Amino acid sequence: MSAAAGRAVFGATSSTQPHRRAAASAASQSRGGVTTRAVGSSRTVGSSGAGLQRSTGAETRRDGTDTQLSKNLFRFRHVIRARVVAAAAAPADVDENVDVDGPTQVPRARGVQDGAWNALDESLVLNSQEDATKTYNLSLPSEGVAAAAASAKAAPFYLMGLTLGELKQFAVSKGLPGFRGKQLRDHLYGPKPAKTLDDLTTLPKVMREALRDANVEIGRSTVHHVAQAADGTAKLLLRLSDDRVVEAVGIPATENGKNRLTACVSSQVGCPMRCTFCATGKGGFARNLAPHEIVDQVVSLEEHFGVRVTNVVFMGMGEPLLNIPNVLRAHEALNAEVGIGARHITISTVGVPRSLERLAGARLQSTLAVSLHAPDQDLRERLIPSAKNYPLDALLHDCEQYFVATGRRVTFEYTLLAGVNDSPEQARALGKLLYTKRLASHVNLIPYNPVDDSDFDRPSRASVYEFRNILDEMNVPASIRQTRGLEAAAACGQLRNNYQKDPMAASASASKPASVPVEV
Repeated sequence: MSAAAGRAVFGATSSTQPHRRAAASAASQSRGGVTTRAVGSSRTVGSSGAGLQRSTGAETRRDGTDTQLSKNLFRFRHVIRARVVAAAAAPADVDENVDVDGPTQVPRARGVQDGAWNALDESLVLNSQEDATKTYNLSLPSEGVAAAAASAKAAPFYLMGLTLGELKQFAVSKGLPGFRGKQLRDHLYGPKPAKTLDDLTTLPKVMREALRDANVEIGRSTVHHVAQAADGTAKLLLRLSDDRVVEAVGIPATENGKNRLTACVSSQVGCPMRCTFCATGKGGFARNLAPHEIVDQVVSLEEHFGVRVTNVVFMGMGEPLLNIPNVLRAHEALNAEVGIGARHITISTVGVPRSLERLAGARLQSTLAVSLHAPDQDLRERLIPSAKNYPLDALLHDCEQYFVATGRRVTFEYTLLAGVNDSPEQARALGKLLYTKRLASHVNLIPYNPVDDSDFDRPSRASVYEFRNILDEMNVPASIRQTRGLEAAAACGQLRNNYQKDPMAASASASKPASVPVEV
């Protein structure tokens, strides 16, 4: 679907959903209500508890809103279709990356926790929103690669992050035969990824020298530091070409006898969104990451672990939807060249106005994860200052339209903070908020992992399970995410912040990456 087609869908007041016939054929009736299947469980809509109930062929609510029967019927019909679509999806499609905690783990300083955005933060967000309205072509035209390579005298031209087609175009633009593009691809994404032009051993030395003279570079970052957790989780601190640093996390796991390695990658150097419990925002914001800097994170993690990455989540430093063009280009390379299946890639967002429309226009088969963290607008604004510019109702409406446009379920991330957003009343409010939405969704509950000087506490195990059980009773699919390797140095942004506080100590180890075990 083109960006224009995506806008047409988002602008519609009603929709013809492509999954209707599949939903109708897959639906099944039972005496207690309509039974739908989620992964590992079955749920009956209207059989008992909170939510809608069946009665004489129509549903009513216990809260006295049966005067709006026709409106409820309309909503109920779409909800059932969404539930059936959710039930028909593959199990791995619900919570593929259950071992990955999101980017919001450490609180900001008390003095700035609820403050208004500063001019820098606001301008960065507004500029990103303006950029999100522009048409973006995933594939560079042939003259685009040639022109970029020709202008490399002013700035380096990076090979990492290019697809096979683009590498062939690049080779031809340099007067080389097209098959040299395939050789470049093998060097970039093969078992032994090239770090410098000298590693391109299948190219004659004279060709390598010509590339060097043309200011062409591989585009690899330096592994500056490694933090290793006892459970196998590893965080790499990567030093970029401008000496800024970003984090990439590798999370190994075994499921059903199969090994899995999830790469949690960053999309920005820092983040301007200023979520109150996020270490990344506390460390400031510098710039967006380029495609080669994003793809290199995955390649570096594969080198560190010695195995292929199976899943990628854009849940590291930064807001991916403030960097849509580069994220989409990196997504294309990860899918086509690194070999990560589109359904094994998750793009997370705290919510950027108009960005979901553009993402839907790309027609990705990847998972969208929306960081919700609150069941109402007031609390969400206190936890996520950027929510002032993107009300909860508008965000959820755009999520509905995203589902209509793509047919892909939406995952909602919800970090549980003790005494802040983990009460039974808030669980019921969240369930009521999501149940009537016209989309297939799944809630990931993330128990907060506190660190030193944290303003937030981890909720009790009992409250976490009570929260999940309430959502389950309200027929809202939810799971509790396993937390892995999230100590002080492994919380998103914390390792970078430590580096910025003491760069001299970190620089002393720059020549040889250190591996520091961290207790869990």
